[in-house]
Amino acid sequence: MQGFQASYIKTFEKGLLRDHIEKAYTILESCTLCPRKCRVNRLADEKGICKTGKKALVASYNPHFGEEAPLVGSNGSGTIFFSHCNLLCNFCQNFDISHYGYGTEVNDENLAHTMLTLQRNGCHNINFVTPSHVVPQILSALDIAVQKGLNVPLVYNSGGYDRVETLRILEGIFDIYMPDFKFWDPKVSEMTCNAPDYPEIAREALIEMHRQVGDLILDENDIAQKGLLIRHLVLPNNLAGTREIMKFIAEKISKNSYVNIMAQYRPCGNASEIEELNRHPDTNEFREAIRMAEEEGITRLDLPRRIFRLFF
Repeated sequence: MQGFQASYIKTFEKGLLRDHIEKAYTILESCTLCPRKCRVNRLADEKGICKTGKKALVASYNPHFGEEAPLVGSNGSGTIFFSHCNLLCNFCQNFDISHYGYGTEVNDENLAHTMLTLQRNGCHNINFVTPSHVVPQILSALDIAVQKGLNVPLVYNSGGYDRVETLRILEGIFDIYMPDFKFWDPKVSEMTCNAPDYPEIAREALIEMHRQVGDLILDENDIAQKGLLIRHLVLPNNLAGTREIMKFIAEKISKNSYVNIMAQYRPCGNASEIEELNRHPDTNEFREAIRMAEEEGITRLDLPRRIFRLFF
């Protein structure tokens, strides 16, 4: 995209970023940031399901080379992994981070410094992993980072369990939304996350995200600049409801949606204790998921890659 400028820079230059920060922090007084609606006073450091008070916790940050191709490029995606989670899948591959909360509490200056460090390392974007419960903290740190030269796209990398009301506060901030659409069946989302409303919430969230940023747009080097990128994890026994999700994306979002159908499920966390989840999907199940997507009109698929590099 010629002349691309990150949305948050425009918002900051218009003097509107502080409005976004104030709206987000107001919600923390009786927290309804996410669909759990715990209504605890996080400004007083009370903690609900996400076990996060006034300050965010960061588990790790690094240039990541295992993300989707349009995010990785040659220098990696600048991932910041937040501790704790609002969804708490029982099969989470980062169980120690999401459930046990391993990580370090950070203030606005710390978080801003982390963003700028990743940018200096050449990362093509700043990729906030599990951000749904720390939206105000991200915005407040962003106010510092943009004044110190942050200019790469921001990625909102969530489980898809996001309130539309909170997402609207982020309009004009994030250029790239990367949600999961995990489950179609409320019974499955109740079994895995104790969130039977997940399918409905995810549908509403994806529609709002797409309204804000549209289909994924790449620059001349095939690096993502703006738009929606959807993840879908193949589960054993088609528990994810792949066909229904792909049909929804094609009919209600866009047939031009960029989708990553992921094959890396394994029974982490507590999943080994549940018969339906206690195995890897086999090759045929993954191929069937790809076929379902294509039959429903979704053909802009991220190609599987195996790239592992360690930093920090």
